[in-house]
Amino acid sequence: MTIDYATLIRDYGYLAMLVGTFLEGETILILGGVAAHLGALDLSLVMLTAFVGSSAGDQLYYFIGKWKGQAILDYFPKWHAPAHKVFRHVERHKNLVILSFRFFYGLRNVTPFVLGITRVETSRFVILNLIGAAIWSVSFATIGYLVGEAHERILGKGYGPVLLGALLVLFTGAWLIRKWRAGRSVSGNSDPDNE
Repeated sequence: MTIDYATLIRDYGYLAMLVGTFLEGETILILGGVAAHLGALDLSLVMLTAFVGSSAGDQLYYFIGKWKGQAILDYFPKWHAPAHKVFRHVERHKNLVILSFRFFYGLRNVTPFVLGITRVETSRFVILNLIGAAIWSVSFATIGYLVGEAHERILGKGYGPVLLGALLVLFTGAWLIRKWRAGRSVSGNSDPDNE
């Protein structure tokens, strides 16, 4: 049985992007931009889907932070270091942090949560978060589209599925290595008395 990847992307691409950008996102958004260049998805819908997923996820994390943020932060000690970075930056550059946190690896999910803890006004967060989500969605979808275009100019047409597969393997490998390293650093810093 052969899998028709073009049909799979057309049927489930937007849903995958919505879920992926709700949870984290750069990887799926770049892949969506490449798929748009290949004609499997529409670039403007890729951007819109990413905007909706990203802003909805961040709004949820913000409201969870407002509701039970400190208790949850106490429950997850590995969040302390990134949360401390966010607290420091929010004190000095609140608006800039809200607009740009999506662009900093390792802070994407924890930042809106911490912003809820710091009691940043809801209206300020919502407005700046929507602006930031729009900038991020357009930027990363465009990067993916340009990667697809550069690939086509170098290798010619017909290699799009190879590019998507290679990027998927590359991004998945990088993600697994980061998780493995994070697990090692957490276990390396654990207190033997608590084990």
